Amino acid sequence: QVQLVESGGGLVQAGGSLRLSCAASGLTFSSCSMGWFRQAPGKEREFVAAISRGGGSTYYADSVKGRFTISRDNAKNTVYLRMNSLKPEDTAVYYCAASPRAGWGRVYNMADRYDYWGQGTQVTVSS
Repeated sequence: QVQLVESGGGLVQAGGSLRLSCAASGLTFSSCSMGWFRQAPGKEREFVAAISRGGGSTYYADSVKGRFTISRDNAKNTVYLRMNSLKPEDTAVYYCAASPRAGWGRVYNMADRYDYWGQGTQVTVSS
């Protein structure tokens, strides 16, 4: 059974930082391209960042580029999202997702490329 479990969310002031983690089990993590998405109240889910199977390729939404960093540790089956210079508009539930069909070096920003999703972790940024 595939499980993706996010952690690290919370309440932070604008300008602060958080690091989200997503621990994967039940799949061959090193064969998966991984992504982070977020959904704010009343809005559609949107892409945040993605990382390739080996970690050599990353891709970011324009809204987070330069502030967020995605990384992974294949030995720990974990993907991370470091979030700096947080803004109130970053407030959302953050989800990690896994794409076991990904080719080497590929990253995806479309949700339908991902087969497995975590339950989400809330990030709230106060002004």
